[in-house]
Amino acid sequence: MELGFERPVLLRPGEGETIFDRPERTIRILADRDELALTWFRYEPGQQGPEPHVHKQHTDAFYVLEGELSLGLGPELTEMTGTVGTLAAAPPNVVHTFRNSSDATVVFLNIHAPSMGFAEMLRAARDGRDADDADFDQFEPPVDGGQPLSDAVFRAVGEGNLLTVEDALSLTETTLEGALSPPHRDRALVDCFYIVEGTLSLRSADEWIDVGPGTFGLVPERHLHVFANRSEKGVRMLNFTCGRRLP
Repeated sequence: MELGFERPVLLRPGEGETIFDRPERTIRILADRDELALTWFRYEPGQQGPEPHVHKQHTDAFYVLEGELSLGLGPELTEMTGTVGTLAAAPPNVVHTFRNSSDATVVFLNIHAPSMGFAEMLRAARDGRDADDADFDQFEPPVDGGQPLSDAVFRAVGEGNLLTVEDALSLTETTLEGALSPPHRDRALVDCFYIVEGTLSLRSADEWIDVGPGTFGLVPERHLHVFANRSEKGVRMLNFTCGRRLP
């Protein structure tokens, strides 16, 4: 399916724009906007990501949903293991790569902010088209090794404010405990969420829609929306806001 964001979008587990769906890996696009490209990855044991590289104009981040993701970060490609709930991010000019070096499946979200054409690069690979390297902000590691490892982000589950990319993207992890949000809209910001645990209730017209783990939602600018936790358990979710706040 092709994704359009002139209206709110709700994707349940398994939905999205499929790039690859093979026994060894699955890649789906969940969001493709100038501010944000969000993709869902499944890697089976032994699957390798790209060669070490840098991005010069955007941040590349990973949130682990299942299993363990091995990351190489910084000039020495220091190996770090992301377990469930870990977020790792490579800001501009931090060398990075990733793979599944475990003996089990790993599932993770990949975030490019701003998107810089990442989704279109994936589509070109899927469709067998030649992708001009200039179309995507990706380069071989610089001779000097790039920015230090200390510039990378590596945060464990429960650390709350996971990632901020200037004033263009904020990613937080939150647990909603029996709360009802007032109806709200924003004239400049896109509001997105990904449910990790629990059941979230969304108000649509005159009825509630209940959605569970693996659901992704996107509410464009100026759209009124309301959500709630109507269950007895907390709802753990990732909340993305992207765009630039108006004064």
